[in-house]
Amino acid sequence: MKPGKVILLAIMGLFLYGSMFTVDMTQHAIVLQMQAYKKTISEPGLYFKIPFIQDVTYYSKQLLVSDAEPAELITLDKKNLQIDNYSMWRIVDPLQFLKTVRTVRSASSRLDDIINSELRGELSRHNLIDVVRNTREEIMKNVARESAKKVADMGIEILDVRIKRADLPAKIADSVFNRMRTERERIAKEYRSEGKEEATKIRAETDKEKVIILAEAYKQEQEVRGEGDGQATKIYADAFQQDPGFYSFIRSMQAYKNSFKSDTTFLLSEKSDFLEFLNKDH
Repeated sequence: MKPGKVILLAIMGLFLYGSMFTVDMTQHAIVLQMQAYKKTISEPGLYFKIPFIQDVTYYSKQLLVSDAEPAELITLDKKNLQIDNYSMWRIVDPLQFLKTVRTVRSASSRLDDIINSELRGELSRHNLIDVVRNTREEIMKNVARESAKKVADMGIEILDVRIKRADLPAKIADSVFNRMRTERERIAKEYRSEGKEEATKIRAETDKEKVIILAEAYKQEQEVRGEGDGQATKIYADAFQQDPGFYSFIRSMQAYKNSFKSDTTFLLSEKSDFLEFLNKDH
């Protein structure tokens, strides 16, 4: 094949390749001719364009998410809140989208500004407790509805707006946490003080019961001991009455034993009754 034909075929191949483009099922395609709108293609398939004259711009049909930067807003009761929100949206009119914002990045920036403005206005009509707990769902629906009206001319449909986090600003949060910590410490001290007071009462009551129990035990001990001593005395008396002489002898031996325990000198008459049993001849 001649070189000229090869070059011609190559040029034709490039022309043919440049004239074809595909549209995915997740895309819109806008055909521009010399930067002027030509047509919109939303059905998937293989299509043709004029090379070097017509260009194709693609936009997604899928759900897009715009995550806004946190913003500090004020509630009805004059409380500052750090709001972190995101929105879910999609392109429903690619031509209008192209005319107004052109790119997804630019659309996200415009969308974040509009939603933040609506959030600012909506939060100014609600107290802090409502934003955090009671009416957050209602707030989100109102913001989504009003924001959707303002972006309709951009070919955008807003499906949902959500608050990810609603926090106090860092400085205020630290102050609140410090107050909460102080309050918890105060309550803890009260509980400890009450606990110590109750412990003192319990110990005092226990000591009182201990003294009463010991006194009662000592009383019972003395009563038992007295009864025992009385019975022992009676037994001794009964036994010694049977032989008074033996009783006298035993008592004298006990007296000797108790008296002569140490090196003590006694000067007694040999006729002393105390030495009666020592002076007897056995």
